[in-house]
Amino acid sequence: MKTQFHQAWMLVLVGTVILTGCQPTQPFYFKESGDLSLYLDKATDIEYADVEYNRLTEVENAEAPYTISDPFEMDESKIWNLTLEEAVADSLKNSKAIRTAGGNAVFRVIPGTTLTSAAIPTNLVTRNDAMPTIYDPAIVESDPTFGVEGALSEFDAQLNATFNWDRVDRPQNYQTGSPFFISEFGQNLATGTVELTKKSATGTQWFMRQNTTYDYNNRGSLIYPSSWLANIEMEARHPLLRGSGVQVNRVNVMLARIREDVSLADFETNIRNLVSDVEEAYWQLYFAYHNLEAAKTGRDSALVTWRRVHALMANGAEGGEAEKEAQARQQYFEFRSRTEAALRDLYKAEGSLRYFMGLAATDGRLIRPASEPTDAWVAFDWFDIHQEALNRSPELRRQQWRLKQRELELITARNQLLPQLDAVALYRFLGLGDDLITGNRNGKNFNEPGSYAWEVLTEGNYQEYTLGLQFSMPIGFRSELAGVRNVQLQIAREKAVIEDMELEVSHLLTDTIRDLDSNYSLVQTNLNRLIAADKEVDSVQAAYDAGTVTLDLLLDAQRRRSDAQIVYFQALVEYNIAIKDVHMRKGSLLDYNGVYLAEGPWPEKAYFDAQGHARRRSASTYLDYGYTRPGVISRGAVPQGPISHGTMEEGTIIYEDEATGSGEVIGTPTPAKVPTSLNTVSLEPPAATQVASRSAQSKSELDWNKLGLNELVSEVRQTKSSPQPTPATAPSSRRVVKSVSHESGQNPTPAKTASATSGWQAAKR
Repeated sequence: MKTQFHQAWMLVLVGTVILTGCQPTQPFYFKESGDLSLYLDKATDIEYADVEYNRLTEVENAEAPYTISDPFEMDESKIWNLTLEEAVADSLKNSKAIRTAGGNAVFRVIPGTTLTSAAIPTNLVTRNDAMPTIYDPAIVESDPTFGVEGALSEFDAQLNATFNWDRVDRPQNYQTGSPFFISEFGQNLATGTVELTKKSATGTQWFMRQNTTYDYNNRGSLIYPSSWLANIEMEARHPLLRGSGVQVNRVNVMLARIREDVSLADFETNIRNLVSDVEEAYWQLYFAYHNLEAAKTGRDSALVTWRRVHALMANGAEGGEAEKEAQARQQYFEFRSRTEAALRDLYKAEGSLRYFMGLAATDGRLIRPASEPTDAWVAFDWFDIHQEALNRSPELRRQQWRLKQRELELITARNQLLPQLDAVALYRFLGLGDDLITGNRNGKNFNEPGSYAWEVLTEGNYQEYTLGLQFSMPIGFRSELAGVRNVQLQIAREKAVIEDMELEVSHLLTDTIRDLDSNYSLVQTNLNRLIAADKEVDSVQAAYDAGTVTLDLLLDAQRRRSDAQIVYFQALVEYNIAIKDVHMRKGSLLDYNGVYLAEGPWPEKAYFDAQGHARRRSASTYLDYGYTRPGVISRGAVPQGPISHGTMEEGTIIYEDEATGSGEVIGTPTPAKVPTSLNTVSLEPPAATQVASRSAQSKSELDWNKLGLNELVSEVRQTKSSPQPTPATAPSSRRVVKSVSHESGQNPTPAKTASATSGWQAAKR
């Protein structure tokens, strides 16, 4: 009994081992080196990509930035006097990736506070996948799926070839002895097909194919055990309803072209925004210099006053009371803090301009604007620029292309409502022979041993053809009707968007014109304020020296003069930015800065091939193979060239004897000291200088000689019998202005562009 129990227990243990398995947690190896360098204890890790690229020299050679504690040492050899034209040119040269803040530079120097906005945009770092580049139009054009060449490839000829070899060794359920039904069937079968297909612009599909079949089998009823069958087929399949016509079949090509036009509009918008950002950053830097100069002027005046009061207090004289010394000391440190904040803002403004220009953050030099802002009155004809803005805005042009895209998609959607009805035609020449082909014809027919399949085929005795119609139609057209309705709604959306976009463009242009006029008035008013404040400081200083006024009046006068100097240059800069904004809103900013967009040069082989294609087309005979033609999708090229810059008059002071209407009359003498020259600005205490009279240089006039159009413009202007009249305005709003140097002058009015009912047009040659 005990033995039986042990046997049963042994069986349970053996069964348990067999069912559950018995093996170590790690396998056992007879030979193991112990090298576990390939052991990995994690699935992912942060690594560097194995790529090669060239780092910019501006990044490699960047120096330590200038700060308030480590300022720029004033050295004229390290000052970079940069003109606005040079700034725009350098920014375009260095902008493979288009650095832009949307057309309005982010950094703005804010007077009277230590708070400033970000000087450097972070779009390129945070959203680099969406950053525009100069390669974007070419990338869209060369897209193999959605580009023009990719769409045209649908009409390219296609060559297809197949070859198969089959071996059959099959028993069959037949009685032996029958020559037709053998019990054991053996066959060697080879088939080959070469096919050339092409789709035409009308939707017709053409096929030309050659089929070859080799058959060797053991049937006893055959003339010869092996045979060759060759045929040539020509087939055409033409859609009669759905997919018929040139227009519907070229929709994909036109859509690809529209995508390219959309990318060009985006490219133009980005370049325009870059030029706008560069110009605004340039004028912000100009203002930063004068803001620093104004703060330093106030600081130096406050320091002189504090030292005088401190000396009186040290000697116990009248006027040296403790509260007056503290008041003078407080004003000095107030202006000192303004100076430090202005110096910081200057460094940030200079860095912002360097960023948009694609330069090193610091290269040992300090950029100083060399171009002076214009103080000439620039007046635009509202109706001309309003029509020009609606016709030349790249954003509106982009939306128009989007609307045209939806209209073309509607053509395809409506075509899908038609049934599929195709006319099919096939014609075949065939031949059968003992062999396939030979170089010498023997005249044997297919039923004779030694015949050739190609010889029988070329004799043309055996021909076949097929004619027919193929029809298919979904019952109800549920999906097709939904597609048409969807596109119709998208068209309605695009039209609504473009209508409101035009309204927004009109509002933006209205706002910029209002800013242009108001900023010009502020320039006049603030200049008069600056002249008065400067005279007030001289008068109060003399009265304080005579002991007839208190110290607080002198300190307030000095503060008001510094504020007046700041707001004057702020208004002058904002006036020039307003001129830029008007050109930006009416779509002429690139022309205003002498920037033109054109396709880059191609390889010489491309020009050679294009000339060869043109010669072949010229020598050929035109054949109109289509019965429909695609509709027009473009109205011609966008004009680039001379533009209307408005009417300009020089001057900033309104005189009482020349004012008309009921407007404000301000009589002001010519200022003796007005810091209008940027060359007098430095980081050292400025020396008092007399401002020489100069004629206002207006940026509203392009440099025709630089653009190579000087002779052309001269010829156009000489052919005019009379000068272009200035747009008439209401007498109450007319402004009679004179220059600061008391010399009246008026820049020649540029020729206005011709305006037609169809839209804005460039000036005719």
